[in-house]
Amino acid sequence: MYDRILVPTDGSREVERALEYAFDLAERHDATVRALYVVNAAGYGGLPMETALEGVSDALREEGRSAIRRVEELAPDDVTVETQVLEGTPSQVIVREADPSACDLIVMGTHGRGGIDRLLLGSVTERVVRRASVPVLTVQVDPDEIDEWDDEPRLAVE
Repeated sequence: MYDRILVPTDGSREVERALEYAFDLAERHDATVRALYVVNAAGYGGLPMETALEGVSDALREEGRSAIRRVEELAPDDVTVETQVLEGTPSQVIVREADPSACDLIVMGTHGRGGIDRLLLGSVTERVVRRASVPVLTVQVDPDEIDEWDDEPRLAVE
């Protein structure tokens, strides 16, 4: 049923819950997981003028590479993981990269980085759900649960 599963990551611990679902589905369907990190330099427009844009861009790319490495670390040995770091508006890039010829399913958490940014900008997950041309599996994550997870929890998706 699924051959390629797209999992956007922002590097947060909450995203790991969505990754568990994606990995479980990938194992069951012998699918490839494609992890995507979107560098959103526009979200850092409020930095002081003396901050070099190139330095910010480099830092954001490194943050993306770190998030992608974490996905690779968490992946079971029998799941193929492809990774990519792209630039743009996260929801737009995710929808564009989720073209039906490129993936069969998007798996996303309903809570990643948020706070005031989420209130002002809206939810990336909500935008993807509304605009994606492939199914989107949303995984609700309660930040209070994170400390309760063991080191290698596996979720059963029946």
